[in-house]
Amino acid sequence: MGLFDFVAKQFIDVIQWTEDEPGVLAWRYPMADMEIQNGAQLVVRETQQAVFIDEGRFADRFDAGTYTLTTQTLPVLTYLKNWDKFFESPFKSDVYYFSLREQIDRKWGTTQPITVRDKEFGPLRIRAFGTYSFRIAELEPFWRKLSGTAARYTVDDLDGQLRAIILTALGSFLGGSAVAFVDMAANQAEFSNRLKEAVAPAFREYGLELATFFLQSLSLPEELEKHLDRAASQRIVGDLGQYTRFQTADAIPLAAENPGGIAGIGAGMGAGLAMAQAMGQAMTATPPAAATAGPAQEDPIALIEKLGDLLAKGLITQAEFEAKKTELLGRIQ
Repeated sequence: MGLFDFVAKQFIDVIQWTEDEPGVLAWRYPMADMEIQNGAQLVVRETQQAVFIDEGRFADRFDAGTYTLTTQTLPVLTYLKNWDKFFESPFKSDVYYFSLREQIDRKWGTTQPITVRDKEFGPLRIRAFGTYSFRIAELEPFWRKLSGTAARYTVDDLDGQLRAIILTALGSFLGGSAVAFVDMAANQAEFSNRLKEAVAPAFREYGLELATFFLQSLSLPEELEKHLDRAASQRIVGDLGQYTRFQTADAIPLAAENPGGIAGIGAGMGAGLAMAQAMGQAMTATPPAAATAGPAQEDPIALIEKLGDLLAKGLITQAEFEAKKTELLGRIQ
């Protein structure tokens, strides 16, 4: 190889980035032992920006397109270098490409529960998980604070930093939020938007735009969920009389499925009424005289209506229905 061929190989005539590897946010064109030739072509594809950086300073930046590098296309860099040869000789500078694509389906989640003061239940430890997407919006803060002089900077390099940003903003928001946990869980779409508004400013400080932010799961520690389930059950029970009627109605189809058919209904009703009496005596301040009163009997007409439902569903026969209906009607007389 002749000397001329060797020297010629040190001049760069085409600068481009094909983005053949997904997830790369910033890429430095390899310039080792090479210089950019006057009149070289700079190719910037859609969803890219290219930046010439000279001695740690942002010089010129280029959006999508193909450019011929001259003093007209590199005015800032020309000014910085104070070239007095009108760009006739080769020059050397760092060229960085940045991907402006939206980086989708990034995961976030709480490594430890976040303690919040719920307006209904008091202090709670909440776990939250979801997804988000982002893109580079401002090149200079992104380069200065994150990618720096790295030859290659990826979403995986940034992942830990973004998770920390999200969890810090999330903790501050939830800690001062007046929204009850049940309201958060009931309307995750609206709450996702509110969380996005809380997290987005921290992203902007690094030159990033938080494109989407989704809350997919909001949960409490298992033992606390069990406690809330018990408390909810107690509130649902509320009126013992209403609870007993529900239990009795629920027992009728089960008894009808057992051997003996309709004969099991009476046993189910008796058990429900007995349970109601026992619970009522235990949980209400009933005087002794009232406590010795006989067990309350459910309205025969209401029982006939329930039997009619069982007949319509095919759980009892017409003969069983007629027999039990006659018995119940006899109580009215």
